[in-house]
Amino acid sequence: MSREEIISRLKKVLATVKGVEESTIDCDESTNLLTGLGLNSVGMLYMIIAVENEFGIRFEDTNTSELVTVGKVIDFIQQISAMKQGK
Repeated sequence: MSREEIISRLKKVLATVKGVEESTIDCDESTNLLTGLGLNSVGMLYMIIAVENEFGIRFEDTNTSELVTVGKVIDFIQQISAMKQGK
């Protein structure tokens, strides 16, 4: 899955977590989840759960404190997806 596909799906997840329309989510890979998107610790937890559900992955052994930017979330999604597929 390309980074562009992931960010498109991630925007949908973020909109759901924030309770807003997807069109209002303006982010790129450098966007900070806390300061740029206004997620708090509860929002981060909801985002992680929603990402797991959307992408069919689990953040079991992941240090989620490293998920600071949209790009880092994409990196983790790609990394976990690749491990899941045995790559």
